[in-house]
Amino acid sequence: MNLASNASNGSTAAMIASIVVSATAGDVLTASAMRKVGDLDLIRAHRGLPGAIRAVLGNLRFLAGLLCMAISFFALLFALNHADLSLIAPASASLTFVSNAFAAKFFLKENVDRRRALAAVCVCIGVALLAH
Repeated sequence: MNLASNASNGSTAAMIASIVVSATAGDVLTASAMRKVGDLDLIRAHRGLPGAIRAVLGNLRFLAGLLCMAISFFALLFALNHADLSLIAPASASLTFVSNAFAAKFFLKENVDRRRALAAVCVCIGVALLAH
């Protein structure tokens, strides 16, 4: 009984981790792609809406980010099929917030100040309380 509960907790944690990792990768890749593409209003003014769409869809980072977001979505569906919504939804959303803050600092070189870092720590504490 206890062994089955531990295995269930492990698989739930793995499902949440897969959602968080793929969602974070998707967000970082998409943000990076959009920075590389540039100002869409300017592109649309020069090349029209089809040109702006081509600029976005022609960026491999954007397509990789889109793929990661799709993986995250299907991982969420799989997790909701096997675990409680009251755990999966808040845990994956809050941990994605934390991982996005760290990924933005290290990969996108964004300014993540102490206030944001403290908020991330508070989110981690909340997720730990939610899981127990």
